[in-house]
Amino acid sequence: MKHSSKLILSLLSLWLLSYGCHPSKKLEYSPDTIVPTDQSLLWRISGNGLNQPSYLFGTIHLIPKADLSFSQGTLNALNRSKKIVFEIDIKEMTSLRTQFSLMNKAFMKGGKTLKNLLSEEDYALVKQKMEEKGLPSSMFERLKPLFLSTMLGSDETENPLSSDGETKMTSVEMELWKIAKKQGLKSGGLETADFQMAVFDSIPYEDQAKMLVESLKSNQSGGNELAEMVALYKAEDISGMQKIIAETESMGAFENLLLGNRNQNWIPKMDILMQNQSTFFAVGAGHLGGNQGVIALLRKKGYQVEAVK
Repeated sequence: MKHSSKLILSLLSLWLLSYGCHPSKKLEYSPDTIVPTDQSLLWRISGNGLNQPSYLFGTIHLIPKADLSFSQGTLNALNRSKKIVFEIDIKEMTSLRTQFSLMNKAFMKGGKTLKNLLSEEDYALVKQKMEEKGLPSSMFERLKPLFLSTMLGSDETENPLSSDGETKMTSVEMELWKIAKKQGLKSGGLETADFQMAVFDSIPYEDQAKMLVESLKSNQSGGNELAEMVALYKAEDISGMQKIIAETESMGAFENLLLGNRNQNWIPKMDILMQNQSTFFAVGAGHLGGNQGVIALLRKKGYQVEAVK
């Protein structure tokens, strides 16, 4: 009897072990639950054959340091992960070779200048803003308008230093990278700097110039695009951030190019990375929400994607 009891227990243990190791199945979301509605920056990815969960975190590329803090849930997710993956690997972006390459690609081709693209009034506005920063026209005349948009898109960047000389602004990616390095995490990227530059270059210079002037005029009339995005970011409103991009007149025309197509390209890469090890993905929060956002695409692929606080 003792022998038969031991045999039954052994068989039961083996069955439980095999059941626990069996790859998790695909999860099917109903059409009305594909698009995320939770307000959260951190999402847990599981199921669909994964042996361990991975994590998806929404970032913002420019934010006042005083407005940035990471939840304990985010720090715990980083601790559980073996690798951190950005849109572009931070190691690549911080290398001198990449920076020199980007500098060479920052200028418009074909002899185009900003003066060619703008009305006299709009050109005067951009020139005034550049001069306020102490940059003469010879420094910015041939720069691609999207580069200028980064430099001039917010009044916050006009006074980037605090009274003690420390930088007031930061990027979420860089702060995450500092934490990840201390933990010894490997890093990676879903796309290269050259690919991202090619995406931006596919937007005609005329449209880039329109985006630049739109942003400046919005700030001049009392609006502040960065402040609005930071407020939504702090509220963890990923749907609101995605809608701002879609509803911006000039940017919305290129939503598929800047968001949808890139999101689609990321999914198979994320798939491979997650199968290998628990991965912490950190991408712009505007990529997460909506029917073509990363969360919806992962859910359509069969993954369970849940908000984490």
